[in-house]
Amino acid sequence: MTDENKKLLARINSFAENVLGEVDPQKVPVSVQLEKLKPVMEEIAHERNMQLEEVFILYMDLQSEASCASNEKLMESLQDINDSGDGGMPLLFR
Repeated sequence: MTDENKKLLARINSFAENVLGEVDPQKVPVSVQLEKLKPVMEEIAHERNMQLEEVFILYMDLQSEASCASNEKLMESLQDINDSGDGGMPLLFR
């Protein structure tokens, strides 16, 4: 992910924290969540001379990429816990 895309994602996520607050993403449809993010995405679309739909797609792609990276880091840290090297039983079972 480029630095520019990281900044874009951080900007949208910061806006999301303010407008979505404690919204449970499991209970609120994605369409409703995206509608609340529309103002910041419209700003970005205007600044970058993009269509709003392109910004939505870019955001979803970046969010997926960030989620995968976080998951990968978590799996690596769990692997480190399991591979403690003490010869005992692993802390976590697979």
